[in-house]
Amino acid sequence: MILQKLSKVRKNLFKGKDAIDKEKIPYHVAIIMDGNGRWAQKRGLPRIAGHRAGVQALKRTVSAAKEIGIQILTVYAFSTENWKRPKKEVQALMDLLAEHIQKDLDELHSNNIKINCIGKITDLPLNTQELIKKAEDKTKDNDGLVLNIALNYGGRAEIVEATKKVIADAQKGTITENDINEEKFASYLYTRDQKDPDLLIRPSGEIRISNFLLWQIAYAEIYFSPVFWPDFDKVDLIDAIIDYQKRDRRFGGLKK
Repeated sequence: MILQKLSKVRKNLFKGKDAIDKEKIPYHVAIIMDGNGRWAQKRGLPRIAGHRAGVQALKRTVSAAKEIGIQILTVYAFSTENWKRPKKEVQALMDLLAEHIQKDLDELHSNNIKINCIGKITDLPLNTQELIKKAEDKTKDNDGLVLNIALNYGGRAEIVEATKKVIADAQKGTITENDINEEKFASYLYTRDQKDPDLLIRPSGEIRISNFLLWQIAYAEIYFSPVFWPDFDKVDLIDAIIDYQKRDRRFGGLKK
């Protein structure tokens, strides 16, 4: 509570994106969109109200990321573990996803944003799969911000699935043991052909990774924010980037 109050004070004093070093903008930012339910609970609202507010936070963040110059934004929308939640909440989340794909697709397309969904999409409801395909097809030629939406996603499941594909190709004879290295293995992941995240942001005060992009974040800088996701805005994104720019990224080596 105290940290969140301090965050609000900081926002009032914040001077804006001019504080960012334009030469050190993270290319790929990943965000665990956490805290929707607790945000709603604090206000005596149903959990779905928190998820709806979270969608608005995502819209603000996508707009801010595009303005700042981030090239790839990956957001954790629904994990493989989220199926454990009450059926009513899971259905509400699926309905909310479908609603906003239909509602916001034209705007995202007009803003040159490319939509890419990662995860076990084939396990989602059929109508959701169809809407995802429509969104990906419509924006596939856009060359602006890439928006990766992680749906029915789990980092361990992704690695297991990639391993199965490697084995299948080895059995077919298309690859050999000597072909397999880190770069080759990464080509079997959902994020193939994309640069790994430079910065991982987790709002809501929780300090854990929650099975998100386990392979890809090996050298990402991690930033934890006390702000619940529905309250997350451009100021919070900029604050995370400023903190990122102060880090000494050595990737296992020594500072030059």
